[in-house]
Order: sequence, then C-alpha cells, then structure tokens
Amino acid sequence: MRLMTGLWLAASLLFCTAAHAEVPEVRFAQQFSMGYLQFNVMKHQDLLQKHAAALGIPEVKISYVTFNGPDMMNDALLSGAVDIASGGVPGLLTIWAKTRGTAQEVRGLSAMSQQVVLLTSRDPNIRSIRDFKPGDRIALPAVKVSAQAVMLQMAAAKEWGDAAFDRLDALTFSMAPPDATASLLSGGNDFQSAFTVPPFQNMQLRDPAIHIVLSSEDVVGPSSGGMAWSSKRFHDGNPKLYQAVLNAMQEASDFIAGHPRETADYYAADSKGKIDVDLLVSLITDPRYKYVLVPRSMTTWSDFMFRMGRIKSKPDSWKDLFWPEIHGLDGS
Repeated sequence: MRLMTGLWLAASLLFCTAAHAEVPEVRFAQQFSMGYLQFNVMKHQDLLQKHAAALGIPEVKISYVTFNGPDMMNDALLSGAVDIASGGVPGLLTIWAKTRGTAQEVRGLSAMSQQVVLLTSRDPNIRSIRDFKPGDRIALPAVKVSAQAVMLQMAAAKEWGDAAFDRLDALTFSMAPPDATASLLSGGNDFQSAFTVPPFQNMQLRDPAIHIVLSSEDVVGPSSGGMAWSSKRFHDGNPKLYQAVLNAMQEASDFIAGHPRETADYYAADSKGKIDVDLLVSLITDPRYKYVLVPRSMTTWSDFMFRMGRIKSKPDSWKDLFWPEIHGLDGS
C-alpha cells in the first residue's frame, strides 16, 4: 500500500509539472527606439499567441521589459531572467564572442530594422567630430557598448586612425534617448550634443538651433540597426516556440510595411509619452528605414570591433552570428 501510494504521489507530481510546463513564457527585453516595432505590433495583435497556437502551443505567457543599453540586457539574458534580447549590432557581437562554444552560447534570432542614426548638437561651433573639445559632452544610450558609442569610435578611427579610435570616449556619458532629447531641447544643461535614435533625434531637429553632426550612413552605410538575439537554452529547449517567435516577427514586419499609421499608433501608445504620430509615419515610410529580418553589414561591425580588440573572435560569415532558422535569407 505504501509503495502504491508513493507511486501515485510521484505520478501526480509529474502530471502537475507537465501541466505547468504546458504554459510556456517568453520574456522580451527591448530598448528605447523605433528599431523594434515588430514587438509593438506583436504585442497589440497577439501575434505570438497566434503562431504558437498554430504550432500546437495553445497558451503562452508574454512579458516585455525595457533597458537603456545592452550590458544589463545581456546580463539578464545570461542569468535566465529574459529569453529574447534586442539592441544594436555591437550588443549581439559582444555576447556572441563572449559565449561562443559554451553552454550559455548566444546567437542572433534575426535582424529587425535598418535605420539612420544621427549625432546632433545645438552648439553652432560643432559641425563635425573634429570640432569637439575636451570640455564638451555627448549623451548616448550607453558608453562604450551601445551602437552609437561604437559608431563614434568608428568615425574617430576613420578621422584620426585606428590608434585614436577611442579619442572621443571621454566626452560621452549614458542617458536614455527620451531624457537626452528633453534635456537637449531645453537648452539649459551641461551638454550640447546627443547621439540617440529615431524618433527622438528627429524631434530634436525640429528645433532650428539643433543640427546634424554625424550620420550612421557616413560611418557604416546601409546597415541593420535593431537586432534580436537569444540563448542556446531557449533556442534548443523550445524549438516550436522559437519558430513561433520568428513567424510572429515576420508577420509583424509585413504589417509594418502595409500599415504604417497603425504601427505608429501602437508605438505611441506603448511609449506612454507625447509622440507625434505623423512624424512616426513619415519615418516608417522613409525608404531608408526598413523593418526586415534580413541582417545587413554584419562584417562591417565585427571587423572593426575585432581589430580594436573589442571582441576576441570574429565571425567568418554573418551566419555564424545567427541560429540556423534564418540562414536561408540573403544576409550580409
């Protein structure tokens, strides 16, 4: 009788555990930018739930948390606190190189967007990066590690040579793009320049006193900006759910292309701030802004970061950076 009772209890525990496991959770980490609009569409249209159900997963818990830079986001990914992170190319390259070949390996899920990112200033004497002086300050999302920080290093290396790639690093400090924009527009702060993201940079430029100092197009050309990446733990442990995420992101990308105003409304609602929807629509429909899963110009970033010692290994191909599900795309 004791044996039968024990077996019944064990079976009950296994049943409860299995029942609990039937409701998986996907925890997304995102940043302040229009570079991740697929997440906004997925959230408002329940696209992940739709595609998970189509693959035999009837219920999925979904949560989103916002970070200001890739370091804390990558720490959260490695600790298991989030499942899918998003950010610029340097964030993916950094964690890929750090975890390559380990049990905690991280690779890209897909690209998300191509955008033009601008360094702006309200100082009339600063027209190029050559004009920055030791006392100047530049706000950007995260010093050293954000896409803006690395682009500034690329620009410095192009201007003064590789040995001076970090020449402007001492002028930079971390500030979230919404806060940097509000401060720059107020004109009463101890910094006059900011390297942020759309739509905040475009809101800044509505002030005639603010002008463009540097464009990402001058540094990296047309390149993927927003990316999504995930751990081996999530990829290998949840193959159907992982595929559902990719399918949802593709449908969201298609929706953005065909419904710019609805997409802008979603982003404005999620931002919980005063956002000009017409400005968002103008950016979404700008041919320089694309919301596609195809990675572009990965080796431009990886070659520079490897040459500067920012990463200890570099990919032979863009495919080395991503899980196999998107290897059939025409990436670069």
